[in-house]
Amino acid sequence: MRFPKEIRSYCPRCRAYTKHHVSAYKAGKRRTLAAGQRRYLRKQEGYGSKRKPEQKEFAKVTKKQVVRLKCSICGYTRHKTLGRLRKLELVEKVS
Repeated sequence: MRFPKEIRSYCPRCRAYTKHHVSAYKAGKRRTLAAGQRRYLRKQEGYGSKRKPEQKEFAKVTKKQVVRLKCSICGYTRHKTLGRLRKLELVEKVS
């Protein structure tokens, strides 16, 4: 899907419709020092079985795409889910 790099959208901080800069959101890595992650890694060690079953037989064709909207006036950033898309392409102007 072709999506514009700049859109007019509602900013909750400005309480008005303003120009927003759009960028693709990419989720970060898991924190290795978090208690749950440490517990998971400890349980994965050794010759035992996997902690959680890996039963994926197929990969999903699409992912839910999320864009990051940054207000050009106050700089407030929020996320917006576009739904399931094969590919997200940010363009100057949508034709």
